[in-house]
Amino acid sequence: MAHIHFVECNTAHTGNFAIDVPAGHHWLLVITKTPAQFWVNGGIKEYPAHSAVLYRPQQKVYYRSCTGHFVNDWIRFESDEAYITESPLPFGIPFALSDPQYCQKLIELLVVERSFNLDCKESSTDHLLRTLFNKLWESYFQDKVTPQHYNLLKLRTAIQSNPGDYWTVSRMADFLRISPGYLQNIYKKTFGISCMDDVINSRIRMAKEYLIHNAQSIAEVASRCGYQNVEHFCRQFKQITGRTPGHFQKYAKN
Repeated sequence: MAHIHFVECNTAHTGNFAIDVPAGHHWLLVITKTPAQFWVNGGIKEYPAHSAVLYRPQQKVYYRSCTGHFVNDWIRFESDEAYITESPLPFGIPFALSDPQYCQKLIELLVVERSFNLDCKESSTDHLLRTLFNKLWESYFQDKVTPQHYNLLKLRTAIQSNPGDYWTVSRMADFLRISPGYLQNIYKKTFGISCMDDVINSRIRMAKEYLIHNAQSIAEVASRCGYQNVEHFCRQFKQITGRTPGHFQKYAKN
């Protein structure tokens, strides 16, 4: 089980901020929201925002702001859990996070758990910390994360959260302020699916939920999922599921 001594999210510092500890007493995880400089392998190196670094106990800890301000999340904790003590993550060497928003939400929940003495506090904290380390491992072993990756994540989250919106390649490209052709290239390279196929799959996924759990007509479902033409909706639904919306609804409720 892990014990968290302190956890903070979105902690802001001035431009002269620096941490210099010759040998820390506990485990320390730092996630940056702004660029920062770290002591790595005997020298100072600059790393971009959305970097994570894990320090083990008794390890030198040194990092500082390299812009007009510094913002970070951080956790100081103790643990004898193998997923931490035997972690494949490098100690004291920052690496890029592939999904910083997801990690921030986990840290925000850890802040809440630490703030209240609820019945399942220890168990919830342990599960949240395990999930956070899973995301750290995924990030560390992922191919190089580019700054554009974070914008693509925001776009994909918007698509999958609101598939019924009016999505076009041009609108999505405007979302990222890049050309439609470039968007289609990097979107498929990043997620393994074209941006419009992602929209269609998200719409059909949502349509399935409405057809199973709501007493709406097929025309109403089509409209809520972003289709202006019911026939077009039925055609795409059958292409993906192998059934018409009516047959799918009847089969799912029997």
